[in-house]
Amino acid sequence: MAEIASNLQTVRAKIAAACQRVRRSPDEVTLLAVSKLQPSALIVAAYQAGQRDFGENYAQELRDKSVELAHLPGLRWHAIGTLQRNKVKYVAKAACSFQALCSLEIAEELGSRRHERPLPVLLEVNIAGEAGKSGIAPLELPKLAEAVRRVPGVDLQGLMCMPPQPEPPASWTQEDNRPHFAHLRTLAQSLGLSQLSMGTTADYEVAIEEGATIVRVGRSIFGDRS
Repeated sequence: MAEIASNLQTVRAKIAAACQRVRRSPDEVTLLAVSKLQPSALIVAAYQAGQRDFGENYAQELRDKSVELAHLPGLRWHAIGTLQRNKVKYVAKAACSFQALCSLEIAEELGSRRHERPLPVLLEVNIAGEAGKSGIAPLELPKLAEAVRRVPGVDLQGLMCMPPQPEPPASWTQEDNRPHFAHLRTLAQSLGLSQLSMGTTADYEVAIEEGATIVRVGRSIFGDRS
């Protein structure tokens, strides 16, 4: 449990350093602890170390954890994985944001199930045009963004991406994803959107330098998943 606190301290220090390099305030960046497939005990340890925002990829896991940990005040769940229509109800009820929106149909279903304040959503962009990867093609963004903005019950706030991840050879560095992050920032600016969810354990420092307002970090906090 002490290791979780130490890991969080290290990640936050790197976030602060990245912000300092580009003259940003660390307050502009939300650290999202990706807790998918992690036991609740580790989430509690992170919470006790001051972490409040957690990201879950699977809607049913989010549902179950939100019930189990409902006694922790101020804990915020973010849905960050692809969502099937029959699982929308779990996200609409438990999440404070959905960061992987790819279709108008899912936006409408989410909106119809939000009975209080609108659900903040981010459009997921397939920024590198990778085959078989979820996300919207950049050329399709303006049309979908315009449609989502008209959906009651959801609030379009930004964009999310998952650029190519490290593969052999070992010469890959996080700098390789800088152009993708810069491209996403340009797309968001063209649409008047302020939130950029980009950067994971492998590349969040460069993502911050390119304007990320949300970084999704799992392994550097919780270690490898079993």
